[in-house]
Amino acid sequence: MESGRRSGLIAGSAAVLAGVLLAGAAMPAEAQTQSNDALETELDALSLEQLSEVEVTSVSGSAQPVGEAPAAIYVITSDDIERGGIRSIPGALRLAPNLQVARIDASTFGVTARGFNQSSGTANKLLVLMDGRIVYTPLFSGVFWDEQNAIMEDLDRIEVVSGPGGSLWGSNAVNGVINIVSRNAHETQGLLVTGGASDAAQALGVRYGARFGDAGAVRVYGLGLRRAVNEPAEWRNMQAGFRADWGDARDALTLQGDVYTGDQDQLPGQFSDTTISGGNILGRWTRRFSDASAFQVQAYVDRTQRHISSGIRADVDAAAIDAQYNFSLGSAHQIVLGAGARVTSDTFTPGPGTVFLDPDSRTLQTYNVFAQDTVTLSPSLELIAGLKLENNSYSGLEYMPSARLAWRPDPNALVWAAVSRAVRTPSRFDKDLINGVTFTGGPDFTSEEVVAYELGYRAQPDDRFWYSISAYYNVYDDLRTVEGTTAFVFPLQVRNGMHGETYGIEAWGSYAVTDWWRLNAGLWLLEKDLALDAGSTDVFGVGFAGNDPDVQASLRSLMDFGERTQFDLAIRYVGDLPSPSVPSYVGVDARIGYRVTDRLELSIAGYNLLDEGHVEFINPSLPPRETSRSFFISARWRS
Repeated sequence: MESGRRSGLIAGSAAVLAGVLLAGAAMPAEAQTQSNDALETELDALSLEQLSEVEVTSVSGSAQPVGEAPAAIYVITSDDIERGGIRSIPGALRLAPNLQVARIDASTFGVTARGFNQSSGTANKLLVLMDGRIVYTPLFSGVFWDEQNAIMEDLDRIEVVSGPGGSLWGSNAVNGVINIVSRNAHETQGLLVTGGASDAAQALGVRYGARFGDAGAVRVYGLGLRRAVNEPAEWRNMQAGFRADWGDARDALTLQGDVYTGDQDQLPGQFSDTTISGGNILGRWTRRFSDASAFQVQAYVDRTQRHISSGIRADVDAAAIDAQYNFSLGSAHQIVLGAGARVTSDTFTPGPGTVFLDPDSRTLQTYNVFAQDTVTLSPSLELIAGLKLENNSYSGLEYMPSARLAWRPDPNALVWAAVSRAVRTPSRFDKDLINGVTFTGGPDFTSEEVVAYELGYRAQPDDRFWYSISAYYNVYDDLRTVEGTTAFVFPLQVRNGMHGETYGIEAWGSYAVTDWWRLNAGLWLLEKDLALDAGSTDVFGVGFAGNDPDVQASLRSLMDFGERTQFDLAIRYVGDLPSPSVPSYVGVDARIGYRVTDRLELSIAGYNLLDEGHVEFINPSLPPRETSRSFFISARWRS
């Protein structure tokens, strides 16, 4: 009965919203054009030329237009997020054609670049940053996505770089880097109330921004999320935070922080409720000496706590400081120098009869220095060479070099080639995990490594069309295996007994059919050739290294009907997964948005419209869970 009432409420709300949208579409043209400059700015998507000028920092360490970045980088803009009706960071990452994003359950996702996704949600070869704060956990060198939340309207962009980024960002930037960048507080003034509901989820966010002094601005926010997992349980999140920015032509200062909590009701057979909590605070100061010279220092502290249904509790504290100096040396060299330190301290408390870590508490330290030089060889040719040296508590000194060539055959095209080395350093699970007498961590486990070769081409032939295509060939060594140690196999031990190669193509582009209709398309092709080392006694095989499709394709249609109505359609195809087996599927999402007034916008979005539900990923230790068809009705009001 409850499900029927929810369905009826959604259907009724959808009918009301559809009526509003139709009424808006029938409004006289002169009524629809009575809008202020701010409204027109929000409604008009960035032109293709403007998109190529969006500045990114993930490739070179300093701001540069994405059209000039010599890497396979895709930028998810705030307009993309808004038009997708997206309410979560993993949902936004689906828009990047160079990522694989698969939902495991209501709060768990598998996210990776260029393969090696883990069905348990513990992918470990992708570095993720939020405003410069590294969010991977030392427990498994990956990301707990249920801890990463934001008011989506406050995000400026998400930079997604596929390929190694170790020479700038350090260990774990093996197959890619995701850099999530929020808006400056000066850009989020006034009151924002945003929220929505479906039969499976509800969301509400409130943010208020104000100015202080002549050059300062601050915002505070709170948000709540609820997602159904399986009756009678549900996943709930609450988060609050702030950001303050102050600056002039010489100095800029940012201070920001968040606190959050989340929980899921205990199900029959489980030992306890699942809960998460944590908080962070970050400060960043930038001093500009000239247009080509600046110094920046950033520091943050971060605390996370997880208590899962088996009774396991994990507490992780992290603190980091990084400094970077950008300057020119003559007319031919743009140099970036940097150094940093990160310390994590964790305590792992096992549940009854569960795995444990030995020792149960450990402090890990990482120190690094790096240098990068962008050398202008000619007006159309640049060489970018970099090296990071990093010392960590587990594997000692690691080196991560890279070299990139960027050639502009004409002002509207870029050819680039790169070779680089990156490592994934050992985690607590690799070294210290113990499961009774059947499994032990690997005291001799060393870093996994990749040497990557890339070739790419990006062009904008005219003001209606741009595209990017890149090919890569990655050579891996010392990949993780789980090996038998005796004639009776047990105990199993974590070792480095696998090697291999992957290669593939990533392509995406955008075409403006008319001034009011744009098409975006993407393609991912991946082949893996992995093998066990001679003498390996691995018990799981090469499929244990990752569960990835060999093909993904996407197409988005973005339409503006007048200045107030948007209609967007997204189609994605994901090939089948081999182990555990998951059939291929086609997902179709659609959204209609209508701006009722300059301040109020309504929208309805439908997800997975082709079928009642499909499985995207399977955690072998849990029952498969489907991603179901759903409709999300939302409203946004700005003062």
